[in-house]
Amino acid sequence: MLRLTEVKLPLDHPDEALRSAVLERLRIAPDELLSCTVFKRSYDARKRSNIFLIYSLDVELADEAAVLARLKGVPHVHPAPDMDYRFVARAPAGLAQRPVIIGMGPCGILAALVLAQMGFRPIVLERGKAVRERTKDTWGLWRKHVLDPESNVQFGEGGAGTFSDGKLYSQVKDPKHYGRKVLKEFVKAGAPEEILYVSKPHIGTFRLVGMVEKMRAEIEALGGEIRFRSRVEDLIIEDRKVRGVILAGGEVIAADHVVLAVGHSARDTFEMLHERGVYMEAKPFSVGFRIEHPQALIDRARFGDFAGHELLGAADYKLVHHASNGRSVYSFCMCPGGTVVAATSEPGRVVTNGMSQYSRNERNANAGIVVGISPEDYPGHPLAGIAFQRQWESRAFELGGGDYSAPGQLVGDFIAARPSTQLGVVTPSYTPGVRLGELDTALPAYAITAIREALPAFDRQIKGFAMHDAVLTGVETRTSSPIRIKRDPVSFQSLNTVGLYPAGEGASYAGGILSAAIDGIEVAEAVALSMAGGSRVSGKSRGSVELS
Repeated sequence: MLRLTEVKLPLDHPDEALRSAVLERLRIAPDELLSCTVFKRSYDARKRSNIFLIYSLDVELADEAAVLARLKGVPHVHPAPDMDYRFVARAPAGLAQRPVIIGMGPCGILAALVLAQMGFRPIVLERGKAVRERTKDTWGLWRKHVLDPESNVQFGEGGAGTFSDGKLYSQVKDPKHYGRKVLKEFVKAGAPEEILYVSKPHIGTFRLVGMVEKMRAEIEALGGEIRFRSRVEDLIIEDRKVRGVILAGGEVIAADHVVLAVGHSARDTFEMLHERGVYMEAKPFSVGFRIEHPQALIDRARFGDFAGHELLGAADYKLVHHASNGRSVYSFCMCPGGTVVAATSEPGRVVTNGMSQYSRNERNANAGIVVGISPEDYPGHPLAGIAFQRQWESRAFELGGGDYSAPGQLVGDFIAARPSTQLGVVTPSYTPGVRLGELDTALPAYAITAIREALPAFDRQIKGFAMHDAVLTGVETRTSSPIRIKRDPVSFQSLNTVGLYPAGEGASYAGGILSAAIDGIEVAEAVALSMAGGSRVSGKSRGSVELS
């Protein structure tokens, strides 16, 4: 199999154009081409008047060796890599203990699935509820202003990614193609097959719910055990080695291998780990607001006359501005055709996030407009970043009226530093509701100053971005974990606690569904090799079949 990259074709090309492009690129006769499949499809919209598609194609030829020899040195033609996943170990017969996984977000699910596929029968402990019960509780906050601190956007089966845009792309390095394994498992669980080849795949909340249930069923069918409403209250640590976990009800589960996949909002767990002496340190994260525009405005700005084209879908954007006060302001978790959602997990606090369905056909586009901050802004204790987040989430609750409504302001009023009293053409999508006013006291002054400067700068890149009637809703504080639980790069275990495997977003080793799932696979392999008596060298497995 050969892979051809950078095959460029018009947006509305006929189907046979792909085959013709292959024949021309390889300089072969039609009967020499046995098959042609799309590996990746993206688009180039830098010129709105001339948007074109870019393909990577996998082709099967009658005589691949001869073509390769003839085209030696020709760019964008090379053998297709072997991307098949191969297990690094199998569970030994009579294994005395089972690995424990804390948390069932993307990282925990993939860690559990891979361990189950290798025969290790993992035990998964999830503090929240099964995904459909959790969905009902989440709607309870959105529609009835009632928060369940153990079952919400942050906690429960599927993790925070369940109530998001379902983005499945990442900038993490993936030399062993673990991302391909993740996407194939998602397709097997019901995701559309297009996620295997479109450049920016996404799923959306409704589809994610069914997928999570199917993956849970496979884990259980392979001998894994999943326990909901099972919050881990403590770790048993002896001589800096994990010996088990203690649940909130007092039950003890013995375990020498514990995967910590708790997500970025498990603040009580972070506090417990710090008390137990597990090494962690404060790290940078970002805070800001959600911004909403008419999706049609973004589509026109990005695609011009091609706005609404089926292959392009709802347009997204990625913006960065370096403010004069030294702060960086950037768009975060952009959700085309989506909604702004209530994402708090603690009483008396307001947190915003964005969500889209697979169709991305809601009226508004939304994104976080956030400002980078660092431990210098909240010095001292490793958990000081959590206190910082709580401070501004509590302030947002107060400004929103104390019923989980969010404070909001029109962009034009925000730039002019005057309170908003009336909505314009953009209706905010956040439920329980938005209380208009002034956002100047919703974040630190340096963040307000930086965002106020950034919005007109973004308008120069996307005409209409700083439109008066666009809506800002506060606050966005859960962009990433405020701590890093460091681990050894070879064993994947905590630097000072043997048998504890920090993983995913909560430990700051991922930043989205795909990267968290990839990290889950890597950690699962480390656990499997440890339990099976193997070892790792430079992050690779000794004595196992390597992934290409």
